[in-house]
Amino acid sequence: MILDQFKLNGKVAIVTGARTGLGQGMACGLAEAGADIVAVDLNNLGDTQQMVEGLGRGFLGVEANLADISNAEDIVTRTIATFGKVDILVNNAGIIRRCDAIDFTEKDWDEVMDINLKTVFFFSQAVTRQFIKQKTGGRIINIASMLSFQGGVRVPSYTASKSGVMGLTRLLACEWALHRINVNAIAPGYMATDNTAPLRADPKRSGEILDRIPAGRWGTPDDLKGIAVFLASEASSYLNGFTIAVDGGWLAR
Repeated sequence: MILDQFKLNGKVAIVTGARTGLGQGMACGLAEAGADIVAVDLNNLGDTQQMVEGLGRGFLGVEANLADISNAEDIVTRTIATFGKVDILVNNAGIIRRCDAIDFTEKDWDEVMDINLKTVFFFSQAVTRQFIKQKTGGRIINIASMLSFQGGVRVPSYTASKSGVMGLTRLLACEWALHRINVNAIAPGYMATDNTAPLRADPKRSGEILDRIPAGRWGTPDDLKGIAVFLASEASSYLNGFTIAVDGGWLAR
């Protein structure tokens, strides 16, 4: 039955940036579909743990700074020690810096590129080595952005990094599909998260954004649950290298 292909019973998913917002929402969505969760963030994963365990799923919280790519191997090792395997990676952790391009600093450029793009590659590499060792295949879901498709304003390193995520998703899909590893990406629209708090606090800018979204509202973490489950499941087994926008219709306008 087709609905059985969406089930994630017995699967183990690593979700980065899982403390709040989109990462927490996707972690809970994967848990609702049956997966045990390894949640990664800098600190304070208690709320996510309560939500996942409340669904009856296994949980491992890992507090780590993903700017240090050596942590990726350690997280995979801890995942295997706890659950015996890994099936899904959601590369959600990301940061943003806002400033006119003419005044943008090297520090803000490097910090954003390191977390949003460099870490995505090396974490994917570490998990894929485990996928290949297990001979089980696997799923990698990268979190891109509408700015993977558009230029945006005042976020040069964010735009560059998220454009890179879309390209990297294609490259990894081409190289790893023969191992039954599906690599795809989600491009969220304007979501009500910590990253967009300054925009939502500005009545003029928020109004301009809402006026362009056909759905007429900001997205929420719950809006990514379904697509995350789809990309993590057997239902998407022939989908490779694609970036799916979940944006309330923003890109269609």
